[in-house]
Amino acid sequence: MKRSRIAAALAAATLVLAACGGAGDDEGGGGGQAGNPGATTGFDGTTIKLGVLSPLSGPVAVIGQPLTSGNEVWFQALNERGGIAGKYKVQLVQEDTQYKPDVAVQKYNKVKGDVVAFTQLLGTPSTLAVLPQLRADKMLAAPASLDALWVREENLLPVGGPYQVQAINAMDHYLTEGGGTKDSKICTMVQDDVYGEAGQAGIDFAAKSYGFTVANTQRFKAGTENYAGQIGALAGAGCQMVFLTATPTDAAKIWGTAAQARFAPKWYGQSPSYTSAFAKSAIAPYLQQYVTIVAEGTEWGDNSVPGMAKMVADKNAFAPQQEPDYYFAFGYNQARAMTAVLEKAVELGDLSRDGILKASSELGTVSFDGLTGDYKYGPADTRNPPRSSTLFKVDPTKPFGLATLKYNFSSQAAQQYQFTKANL
Repeated sequence: MKRSRIAAALAAATLVLAACGGAGDDEGGGGGQAGNPGATTGFDGTTIKLGVLSPLSGPVAVIGQPLTSGNEVWFQALNERGGIAGKYKVQLVQEDTQYKPDVAVQKYNKVKGDVVAFTQLLGTPSTLAVLPQLRADKMLAAPASLDALWVREENLLPVGGPYQVQAINAMDHYLTEGGGTKDSKICTMVQDDVYGEAGQAGIDFAAKSYGFTVANTQRFKAGTENYAGQIGALAGAGCQMVFLTATPTDAAKIWGTAAQARFAPKWYGQSPSYTSAFAKSAIAPYLQQYVTIVAEGTEWGDNSVPGMAKMVADKNAFAPQQEPDYYFAFGYNQARAMTAVLEKAVELGDLSRDGILKASSELGTVSFDGLTGDYKYGPADTRNPPRSSTLFKVDPTKPFGLATLKYNFSSQAAQQYQFTKANL
């Protein structure tokens, strides 16, 4: 990842932090007997409050809303069974970040004094902006993004295989089963920020591992209206395969422009590039023919996966209006991971910020029952995330419009990828 992009994001965050008054302190408390933690910030002795920082409005709300619904449903079902450790109910405190890093920092500062941790912090740019404050405040947050930088951060609780791993596995598939060779014209189109650089980093690692050269890279600002220039450049370079790192609003315009231009390479889309509306849109025939999505888990309703029946039953019970959605599944998995931390903190008798960080460092492997890869937690410097991905093809007859092409596979190159801490 380019340090200049990280530095730019942090510079903007620093200005906001200064305006908001800097790091807040844990108000103390939390310590108690094993199984009976004392009251502390965000925990009054009966209810545990968790923060949610998500784009609930704007173009990325197509991800934020269903993902937040997944958080809600997991904890509603848990509360129905008594809550954390069977006795502490969970309450979510939600704030709309609009997918803007400066707004994310402002909203974080607004609610950090009311919660024990954040069960969702959506977006790579927003997570990077808030991360210095998390470190200063000794706060734990679960990022709703998959950058490999999160793996080594003790203040973050990631789930799933990182974006870099997705990109590596996509390239392995293209070169072994997708008709490509190391001499193919392989190109990338990436959002011009830290999220885009995560996808690009995976492709660059794969290029070294498999011996191919990236023939052309096109970068774009989120919210760009006209993609004719980028698509023309990729077509002019003779790209036979393009790896796309985008969010759905931009991806729709990119693929729509490509279809109009009759530019038809093999596309692999990073997981956040897709949303269910695509399967019912004018670009659906193009996507069916040329696009593969690389993501997590399995298609909705696949009961061969142990966790699917429970997730669907919980959704039907607590959010019957929620359409099938893999962002919902991501939020559901996030909440499962945070529950594991909170259960451990209660076991240790401490729900303070220090207690929750200690609990996170003492977690073992958390299983997600096949909805995503199992994650080996513990101290941040020894964590081992899933190296697996699932490939999907667009199929309008399926819930969410995706059918599994290849489930939960891991390439040798992905197994070799090394994780480093963000250089802040």
